[in-house]
Amino acid sequence: MLGASGSSLAQVVKCNVFLVDMADFPALNEVYARFFSGPNPPARATVAVAALPRGARVEIDCVALVP
Repeated sequence: MLGASGSSLAQVVKCNVFLVDMADFPALNEVYARFFSGPNPPARATVAVAALPRGARVEIDCVALVP
């Protein structure tokens, strides 16, 4: 979706992360760091939720700038 709108991961300024199990937080940090490895990663909020659609364990939405 980012590419289709003319944006990219480099333009992401904020992510909201929803985890079914906060025990997955360390693994989330590892993966997140791979995608956002620059000196100024986007702001992030992470919250625990009771359930996600289709049995997912994590859901992420983001806000990105469109140049």
